[in-house]
Amino acid sequence: MNRQQFLQRFLLQPAKHAVQLRLEKSKAAAVLVVLREQQGELQLLLTKRSSELRHHPGQISFPGGKIEADEQSQQAALRETYEETGIAPELLQLVGQLPSYVTGTGFLIQPWIAFLTEEVELQLQLAEVESAFWLPLSFVTDPQNTHSDYFAMRGQSHLVHFIPYGPHLIWGATAAILNSLTQQLRF
Repeated sequence: MNRQQFLQRFLLQPAKHAVQLRLEKSKAAAVLVVLREQQGELQLLLTKRSSELRHHPGQISFPGGKIEADEQSQQAALRETYEETGIAPELLQLVGQLPSYVTGTGFLIQPWIAFLTEEVELQLQLAEVESAFWLPLSFVTDPQNTHSDYFAMRGQSHLVHFIPYGPHLIWGATAAILNSLTQQLRF
């Protein structure tokens, strides 16, 4: 799938609404799904969080983090992406938003989607991001690459998605957001 095909599918499909907890009970966060086109195929940027972090150490994630009191969610996603990867906001074209996702650990994540407008060398903030890699969108949208199972958490059953990719295991909120993106792209 190339950029034009992505935009046609993404923008023409109505977003599915997510069930949200009340904001005052959740910690507001925003992430950015950064896409680039390489040889006619889309790839998305994922990071491996530092193993020294307090929340979700060593997990695969999108660039992003806490929404500060004085900013909108898309501003937080762009700011955090710049802080973690060195990708300046002016090199990104926002194209839309996916439904918010509430984690079992109390975060309300607002995912944004942006295209990288030119190639850039990543400048990782090593205190937060251990490494980064580009994942082919075609790998994510192939249903054979996603596995799902129900797990009990705090007395409730939750569907958890898993996407093994090379040495990486993508799961939790990141896999759920990728699942939401895949659903949005399907006709």
